[in-house]
This record gives sequence, structure tokens and C-alpha cells, in this order.
Amino acid sequence: MEIERKFLIENPPADYASFPFRRIEQAYLCTEPVIRIRREDDSYYMTYKGSGLLSREEYNLPLTADAYAHLLPKADGTILTKKRYLLPLSDSGLTIELDVFEGRFAGLILAEVEFPTEEAARAFTPPEWFAKDVTLSGEYQNSRLSRI
Repeated sequence: MEIERKFLIENPPADYASFPFRRIEQAYLCTEPVIRIRREDDSYYMTYKGSGLLSREEYNLPLTADAYAHLLPKADGTILTKKRYLLPLSDSGLTIELDVFEGRFAGLILAEVEFPTEEAARAFTPPEWFAKDVTLSGEYQNSRLSRI
């Protein structure tokens, strides 16, 4: 189960690029239900995501580089590319996944925070630099962006 909140970021912290990051390329074979393929640095996998905005089922299956390359041309819509910076969130044990998009969506920055429970997600007070909570709008779901 994935439980996360998503925020639009207008002014990220000046030092965000000093944190560790991963290079991500992802594409969608289907958006209802969501079936995504992703290359994250040197790892490859396919993900199934159920319906929902704050929480939903999520299953990851490993892929080989060859399987990923075979599936990529079958994807619908835009292939998303981004750098995902991992910023620790003070002493909470949580991590901000700061996605800085490249390519077609260059300039878009989103932050996601995953939680152990829906209660923890609802009780979360975001840092002041988080602009707008877009969790429940679905407007910035990556699967939706891929169809624009």
C-alpha cells in the first residue's frame, strides 16, 4: 500500500541539489489501472497501481534492462524524465522526494512524502516552502502528466 501526499513546489530550498538524487525515466503502458515501467539509475521495474489519491495499492516487479527496452516503445503518451532528490524531513524519519522534471515538463517541481498510515498523512504539516497540496486533485499524478 502506498500512502503519500503530493505538493507543488514553486521555490525549493537553495541547497536541494546538494542532496542525493536518482535519475528516473518512466512511461505508462496503461493509465486505468496504472501500469508503469521505470528506469531508476541502473534498476528497472514495472509497477501496478490501484485507484486512489491519498492511498492505493502498489506492486513492483523487477525487469531486466532488455525487458524495459522492449516495453518502452509500447508505452502511451509522454515518457517522463526527472531527477528525484531525497531530502530528510527533520527528525520525523520521513523523506521528501523532490522531483525536478526534465524534458517536456522542465520547470515543474513536485514533492512527495510517503507515510506509514493515512492518519499520519492527514496529520502532516508541510514545510513552509511547500506551495500547494495537490494530493486530492490528481492533477499532478505522473500517469496524468504522461497523457498531456
